[in-house]
Amino acid sequence: MTDTAGRIRIGNPLKTFTVKCCGQVLSNKKSLIIFITGGDPCIETTEKLIVEMADAGADAIEIGIPFSDPIAEGPVIQAASQRALDNGATTDKLFEMITRVRGKVQIPLLFMTYLNPIYVYGKERFLSACRDAGLNGIIVPDMPFEEKGELAAQCAQFGITLISMVAPTSADRVAMIAKEAEGFLYCVSSLGVTGMRSEIKSGIETIIAQAKRHTDIPCAIGFGISDAVQAKSMAGISDGVIVGSAVVKIIEQYGRDCIEPVTQFVKTLKQAVASA
Repeated sequence: MTDTAGRIRIGNPLKTFTVKCCGQVLSNKKSLIIFITGGDPCIETTEKLIVEMADAGADAIEIGIPFSDPIAEGPVIQAASQRALDNGATTDKLFEMITRVRGKVQIPLLFMTYLNPIYVYGKERFLSACRDAGLNGIIVPDMPFEEKGELAAQCAQFGITLISMVAPTSADRVAMIAKEAEGFLYCVSSLGVTGMRSEIKSGIETIIAQAKRHTDIPCAIGFGISDAVQAKSMAGISDGVIVGSAVVKIIEQYGRDCIEPVTQFVKTLKQAVASA
């Protein structure tokens, strides 16, 4: 379906983690979610990457809003945020870019950001702009579950899915978080910040099993997945995987020439996830 401006609208795709357009189910399998930093190395490259990664098999894309104090991020994404800020990326420019790209891709698009940029922008103004641009959801890693009331009402008002996160430290809170989670449950694989890891040893399988006892929404694993082997392994115990730093590292290496190497990497990841 489309809105009055002719932009493609996706009918609540995060509810079941199946991509839908005009009532048609386009995908109903284990999913690959890709993270990139918006505006790294430039807004134009981000726009091209979203289109090409969707064509390469990404089932959803997270766009990080560059921020000077990204406390959940490791050095790779911290550096990407700084590059984007240095190159003039702003929240308004990202909204404009998402509005343009929304008519070209049918997969869910999400913002990953922090509370500070949302408050500075204004909660209602920010979420209204998310709706108008065609975004499906937001992820706010520095907002504890117990504080979700800071944004929950506004997200509901503007039809934006607020994604919840669980981590190895969540322990007894997993059940509480899972019961109220929407869209999908973002399962953090490792302690610490984002970044590529040679091994993932955190008991994430136990966390997912615990969450599944309290929710029927999909569980996707993120933080630390660096290659196709890890992607396949993590997809084998979950409903999907989230890959960020490994993609951002390629963008860092190739700059504006990153489109081809990133899309080839996404294709490799997609094949691995599909075979899990």
